[in-house]
Amino acid sequence: MEKSILKELEKKACKVRLHIIEGTFNAGCGHPGGSLSAADVITYLYFNEMRVFPSNEKSENRDRFVLSKGHAAPALYGALALKGFISEEEIKSLRKVGSVLQGHPNLNTPGVDMSTGSLGQGVSAAVGMALAGKLDKKDYRVYTLLGDGEIEEGEVWEAAMFASAKKLDNLVVIVDNNNLQIDGTVEEVNSPYPIDEKFEAFGFEVINIDGHDFEQMEAAFAKAREVKGKPTAIVMKTIKGKGVSFMEDVCSWHGRAPGAEEYITAIGELRLCLAELEA
Repeated sequence: MEKSILKELEKKACKVRLHIIEGTFNAGCGHPGGSLSAADVITYLYFNEMRVFPSNEKSENRDRFVLSKGHAAPALYGALALKGFISEEEIKSLRKVGSVLQGHPNLNTPGVDMSTGSLGQGVSAAVGMALAGKLDKKDYRVYTLLGDGEIEEGEVWEAAMFASAKKLDNLVVIVDNNNLQIDGTVEEVNSPYPIDEKFEAFGFEVINIDGHDFEQMEAAFAKAREVKGKPTAIVMKTIKGKGVSFMEDVCSWHGRAPGAEEYITAIGELRLCLAELEA
């Protein structure tokens, strides 16, 4: 990856994180932890991988993205704002009455391909989109992002079995493996490990990466485009709360918005990071 591209992705990811904090603080609720862990891959998808068109958001030729872990919507909205689907000022309206930015993705929001929130269901919708692409002989690709707690849901594995049976090589399932869910570690609640071996058993091409390393993402998504006859699963090791020191790897930030002092600290850290990248 060229250094200039890498730096731009790092700056965009930092801005997405700023929007996550801004949105959840102004809402007084939301899910910053899992949004921050997913910020890098969502940034990569929207700025270096997917064909999406803010001026023609419903283009039949666009790639599709389904945020199956819908509670990470603040990260998606941050990317949509930077991409030009929504205004950056709208981030402050997160979860407000009348806002297009609901607590979970909604089809009323420009740039959103599927309403999600009930865990396990988004991936099934993504599988349907991928099948439709095959039947219609379209060359678009479908990407869906799941949480590691979410894959404790049985519907995920029904969708995986179907995707493999139908040889949906236009589908990429991404797992955000930050090892924390709302009430503890995934091992404590209902361990899905080994995640990679499970997807392999369901007939997927599996790639393990550091979910905060853009160069590893570049290699993984390039490999996924070359896979034929089966879907791909990219299992990312991530850190919940990534980018905000006091939120990192802390379970309680799954579903709690920052207070005033926490907001100031978090915004300060991220602005410093951005200033260093822009220097």
